[in-house]
Amino acid sequence: MKKRIAILGSTGSIGTQALDVIAQHPDRYEVETLTAHRNVQLLAQQAVRFQPNAVVVADSSKYGELKALLADYPVKVYAGSEAVGEVVQLPSVDVVISALVGIAGLKPTIGAVKAKKQVALANKETLVVAGDLIRQLVKQSGAAIIPVDSEHSAIFQCLAGECSPIEKIYLTASGGPFLHASAADLECATREQALRHPQWSMGAKVTIDSASMMNKGFEVIEARWLFDLKPEQIEVLVHPQSVVHSMVQLADGSIKAQLGAPDMRIPIAYALSFPERLALNVPRFSFAQTPNLTFQKPDTEKFRCLALAYEALSMGGNAACAVNAANEVAVDAFLQGKIAFRDIARMVEKGLQKNDFIAQPSLEDYLETDRRTRALVAP
Repeated sequence: MKKRIAILGSTGSIGTQALDVIAQHPDRYEVETLTAHRNVQLLAQQAVRFQPNAVVVADSSKYGELKALLADYPVKVYAGSEAVGEVVQLPSVDVVISALVGIAGLKPTIGAVKAKKQVALANKETLVVAGDLIRQLVKQSGAAIIPVDSEHSAIFQCLAGECSPIEKIYLTASGGPFLHASAADLECATREQALRHPQWSMGAKVTIDSASMMNKGFEVIEARWLFDLKPEQIEVLVHPQSVVHSMVQLADGSIKAQLGAPDMRIPIAYALSFPERLALNVPRFSFAQTPNLTFQKPDTEKFRCLALAYEALSMGGNAACAVNAANEVAVDAFLQGKIAFRDIARMVEKGLQKNDFIAQPSLEDYLETDRRTRALVAP
């Protein structure tokens, strides 16, 4: 029987690549639901091609346009953020790919977990903001979360079949476009430079996070909750070739690594097919063409956001939620040309320092922390 897939954020980078994986295996998967924030043109094109049962545009003002585009097709059309959260809980959905960007993915992912769905998680902010809460809900519901981030998927793959405890994990980072830039260079870095990632094709927000290494900081926090680790068990290594996607060090000192071409369709497919592997039409890595694989420690003075993520993780409570909120505001401001690149870290630090700390926050506390922090750091 085919697995029926709901994709939250189908018009984004992860969503479009997930649809490519599904298209390569129509005998195994069918699209049940697609959602997008406001890109109704692409959402309608996807709906025409994949014929889902329903589509949702989160921006309600776009409902009429989407409805008109799909008037000749048997696809149900809904609008609003509440509808996004509702469609993932339908009995007709087997797997939810959570690929929304930012805290917008939190409530729908919680809904999918409560509905006991298999969640292919690409929205790292869900665990950054409310990792402890998500772990509790997963235990209560029995839902399965399989990571889609290339680094966490690599760890997940390395742990398949392992019974021994994790001693340490190494999360690899490309270093982004500013790996060799000086602190002075970063002060005057442009939007175009920050969006020029050397390895990965991602959306604008994630690409800027990669340039600041905030993305890697979020992955550290995410790894803590996915694999039940202490902060000191998670080490970041800069690996410019982006071939080794991450590594696990086990109790006997052995290190397992997952390698491959930098193509997000690989971890997406693994999340959908686990514990099997699908044949994929993606580039193959060649050792002969890339004979040198290098690793180095990140410069946390230059990339202050990574250090702030570790600090928030050590604090616990709602600290990481404040960091995420401040970062979302800062990245948006940078993309609009309102602040300089280095101001991103400064705004994140302000959000963390001024946060009203709550040791054991509820969902409402997380949402209030997010709201309050955004207002606090707004430029």
